[in-house]
Amino acid sequence: MSSRRFGSSLAIAGYFAAAGLLIHGLTSGAYGYFRDELYILACGDHLDWGYVDHAPLIALIARLSRTLFGDSLYAIRFLPALAGAATILLTGLIARELGGGRFAVALACLCVLVAPVYLIMDSMLTMNAFEPLFWMGCAYVLLLAIRRDNPRLLIWFGVLAGLGLENKHSMLFFGFALVAGLLLTPGRRFLANRWMWIASAIALALFLPNLIWQAQHHWPTIEDLGNVKRMHKNVELGPLAFMGQQILMMLPTSVLVWGAGLWFLLSGRTDKRFRALGWAYLVVLAVMMALKGKDYYLAPAYPMLLAAGGVFWEKLTERRWLRVALPAVLAVTGVVAAPLALGVLSPENFLRYTQALGFTPPKTEVGHIGKLPQHFGDRFGWEEMVAAVATVYQGLPPEERAKTAIYAGNYGEAGAIDFFGPRYGLPKAICAHQTYFFWGPRNYTGEVMILLQSRRRDAERYFASVEDGPALNHPYAMAEEHYTILIARGLKLPLAAIWPRLKHWN
Repeated sequence: MSSRRFGSSLAIAGYFAAAGLLIHGLTSGAYGYFRDELYILACGDHLDWGYVDHAPLIALIARLSRTLFGDSLYAIRFLPALAGAATILLTGLIARELGGGRFAVALACLCVLVAPVYLIMDSMLTMNAFEPLFWMGCAYVLLLAIRRDNPRLLIWFGVLAGLGLENKHSMLFFGFALVAGLLLTPGRRFLANRWMWIASAIALALFLPNLIWQAQHHWPTIEDLGNVKRMHKNVELGPLAFMGQQILMMLPTSVLVWGAGLWFLLSGRTDKRFRALGWAYLVVLAVMMALKGKDYYLAPAYPMLLAAGGVFWEKLTERRWLRVALPAVLAVTGVVAAPLALGVLSPENFLRYTQALGFTPPKTEVGHIGKLPQHFGDRFGWEEMVAAVATVYQGLPPEERAKTAIYAGNYGEAGAIDFFGPRYGLPKAICAHQTYFFWGPRNYTGEVMILLQSRRRDAERYFASVEDGPALNHPYAMAEEHYTILIARGLKLPLAAIWPRLKHWN
């Protein structure tokens, strides 16, 4: 009995989940803190029901993680790694629910384990690591409700959807896609069921605190997204290029699995009621293309396609050699691609590796330029910057130091000052970027300010005197983090008076 249990499809999913957790446990200390992690840790020190550019749950997770485990790289990246492992396990559960056995579960879980986009997302403390859990949790509950003909289970759909909205607002798109998928299939009868309406009410109730916060603050997230669109901040891809990036980020060979899974769901080879998942993918794909979303915005939808693809290949491959060849190809290509997603190579060796492969990692944002791709480059230079600021700060006369503000140009710099600053004797930073704007100029007047990422000609318009400090030129930091620190004195207007003009949301 125990041997059957350890060899069951559920156990196999558990083994792959454990492997994912181990991989991140061994690599999560790579390089340094990511720009967004430093910002999110700062948000964790300012718990609220909303933030300019993200929903509130990640800040609570950051506070919880820091309280329970500390704030080392390994500590803050443990929960994202755990979420990644849970996503692998959930993929196996979906494959089982679609009628898959051990091979189907193993193949689907392997695809999630080696997908570059998940390796990247699960290696950092951001809401992206948790998003697939909420999307696929909703898909799994829907499958359970359909297969067992038990609409009461939709209550959990509402709970997961509501929490998903508190994690990342793009849950709205997947929820809409699932509803559209139900409308296009026999599952439409669930939409008229009272349990679906109860689930919707639960989701709305859970999302309501963030909605209220947004309204009270004049819908800053919508303003922020509008600025991003107007400035063409993100790389905007046409439909073919967007699909090409989907294939790359999921691992090119895995299209054999998720592509087959989409066909399997829509072709009628499985229960027609399960077609809702296939249609949901197509709808959210169309939405992301229409909105010119970043390529990885669609990543949370793929585990259900991989699960269906596992079932497809299990039914198709009765010959043993095929059941060995396909996972082997996926595993080998996954190993080749892993250094592109995980910090297992030194920066120098990473550059040599990509050159040997003849591969240039694609960009998701127009302005982010560096020797390394952004998910690596934004982990370098932060503590060195803080140390340089500390040299300037400690070199000021004591009477000036007490009233000197450190003004950061973006939330990464501000987050780095707030995180590393105490060990260097620095006060908290002020910053007008994203949610830092709401935290204001504290009690500073602007009499003396250390300026990060400010142009000298702009500073001279506002201050009576400006002098150069040390230059920052970390070789692997992103290009925008190469600048000269400025020391400015004599702000011509009260800092509180000009603060609204400094607002920078993008």
